[in-house]
Amino acid sequence: MKRALAALTVAAGLAAPALAQDGEPIKIALIHGMSGSPLEAFSKQTHTGFEMGLEYATDGTMAVNGRPIEIIYKDTQFKPDVARAVLAEAYADDDVLLAVGATSSGVTTGMLPIAEEYEKILLVEPAVADSLTGPESNRYVFKTSRNSSMDMQAQALALKPDENLFVATLAEDYAFGRDGIAAFKSALEGTGATVVTEEYVAQGTADYTAVGERLFNALKDKEGRKVILIYVAGSGDAPGKLQAMDPSRFGIELSFGGNILPAMVGYKAYPGMEGAVYYYYEGFDNPINDWLVEEHMSRFDGPPDFFTAGGMAAALAVVKALETSPSLETEDLIATMEGMSWDTPKGEMTFRPEDHQALQSMLHFKIKVDDAVEWAIPEKVEIITPDMMNIPIGREN
Repeated sequence: MKRALAALTVAAGLAAPALAQDGEPIKIALIHGMSGSPLEAFSKQTHTGFEMGLEYATDGTMAVNGRPIEIIYKDTQFKPDVARAVLAEAYADDDVLLAVGATSSGVTTGMLPIAEEYEKILLVEPAVADSLTGPESNRYVFKTSRNSSMDMQAQALALKPDENLFVATLAEDYAFGRDGIAAFKSALEGTGATVVTEEYVAQGTADYTAVGERLFNALKDKEGRKVILIYVAGSGDAPGKLQAMDPSRFGIELSFGGNILPAMVGYKAYPGMEGAVYYYYEGFDNPINDWLVEEHMSRFDGPPDFFTAGGMAAALAVVKALETSPSLETEDLIATMEGMSWDTPKGEMTFRPEDHQALQSMLHFKIKVDDAVEWAIPEKVEIITPDMMNIPIGREN
């Protein structure tokens, strides 16, 4: 798989060519937004990582137990109604064994009942919201992506909270943002830290002047460490806009998690800032990550990014399930995947039996600025392991 294979990810409904094998193809749908949103970059990385993950897990054969894997691509256009339609099409018309998607948490929410209707597995990657494995989800949904609780509990640990910490939060006003702030507040319980205010903005917000002033006013008179916690994925440079308003004049710090490498360029304005991130290619030391980094460098002239690792983790989970399940019947796959552990570029992940969320490590980082590196480096402070976090169970199967 070279650059040409990665280029296939931009075409909805195309199937990647499978190597000749004896058995019938195992069809897997990748259902992500490929047009109409800045989050398109997340989808492309996920596709590249998934393709490379299949290659790694199958030793390059792209087949499991003698049956070739055929990938079918569908474009949600980041619209919930389109996502539901193309997922139903994949299950019913394309006869896929399972589907992987989607990118936006809001779009993915609309896909959950389709999996239940067709009684086929939906593997959520890379959408994040806790609610995707919550009460409105169902037993056909598994999730390899981290969730908002992991983001925010890891972020809280990175802040080293105590009674001297006062926090104002800023997040986007949909499942991703609200779940994240709820998780952050939960992680602070019992530490003595105080959340003084919460602000939520619409996706796509570009002007942060008014919200910034409200955040500053809520914090400026507090005696202690004052932090604005930012949890924004798709809106225009919230940290940069707030930094331009000079929070330091009130002794206010900004804190936020890591991001994809193009976004990390802007983090050079925050040397020494500590936070948490799902993945950075230099932060994890294991054979799978070594392979991913080396191969990605060779093929794409750069390191794997945030969601590339996520796509690979999803593919490795799929192959592990296909190899170990007694059959490809959905019920056997569910039984196999519940409690299943497998190795990824981030180390071991495990599907929690209760709600099918993959428990996984996070990276506590400190921003290092190196003029020789295009982006700010989220240098490892420590690996935050699943046992260090208290991730709530979303639903009981």
